[in-house]
Amino acid sequence: MKKYLLPAILFAIFEAVAVTLWLAKDNLFYLFNFSYIGASLALGVTLYIREYRHARRVTQLLVGSYMLVYLGLICGENMQIEGFWYYLFTGVFEAATIHYAVAKIFGPLIFGRGWCGYACWTAMVLDFLPYKRPQQPRKKLGWIRYVTFAASLIFVAALFLMHVGNIERIMFLAFIVGNLIYYAVGIAAAFSFRDNRAFCKYFCPVTVFLKPMSRFSLLRIKCDKSKCVSCGKCRQVCPMDVDVTDNSAKRANGTECILCLECVKNCPKKAL
Repeated sequence: MKKYLLPAILFAIFEAVAVTLWLAKDNLFYLFNFSYIGASLALGVTLYIREYRHARRVTQLLVGSYMLVYLGLICGENMQIEGFWYYLFTGVFEAATIHYAVAKIFGPLIFGRGWCGYACWTAMVLDFLPYKRPQQPRKKLGWIRYVTFAASLIFVAALFLMHVGNIERIMFLAFIVGNLIYYAVGIAAAFSFRDNRAFCKYFCPVTVFLKPMSRFSLLRIKCDKSKCVSCGKCRQVCPMDVDVTDNSAKRANGTECILCLECVKNCPKKAL
């Protein structure tokens, strides 16, 4: 049973968050929300341990579709970065602000950019495209993410500064339109750069939050140098171009690792 310790710990962490927020906010929703996400993550890790090839995708679809369809379309919550700015400006610690605090600001100190690999509803769709392994060298276009980050902040700030009425309705429409734009840009970028994760590398504004915290992540892929034969297989299969053979915090694209474990599965010497 020791091999199932990791999924048990993951579930326990999310359950602790669920209970804490439930008691603090006196809202049963948080108990359900974080328990569901924790259970989905634990299921995915368990399936991976049992060598099910689509383990990560199971979790990605469970969490991603839940946040997109249930929280976003049915409950009307803007779970995109614009929703985070909206709640931040109103001074309310609810919905998107809690989501960002747990998944994208403080959570990455524990699980790095695991959000991108196991829960993102944009990547959930992009990962179905044919270029699961980058077909071209990485481009120097990472600066675009800072432009989209600033644009999202300016958009929400302008709504408040201009005292626009019915702002909640506008934020819901922004969620729908924003997702359509993200999918359109993501799919176009994937085919243009022959890389499913081109959107994540160059355009996604959320990575501005994720990258600095991911540098100090507790969960990391590490290489056993005594087993590694420098075959380069891990670099070939990595969708984010991370040099996982370098265990230092300064490794190439180190803050980009989404913990997809493709490198681990494909290492011929089990060095990762």
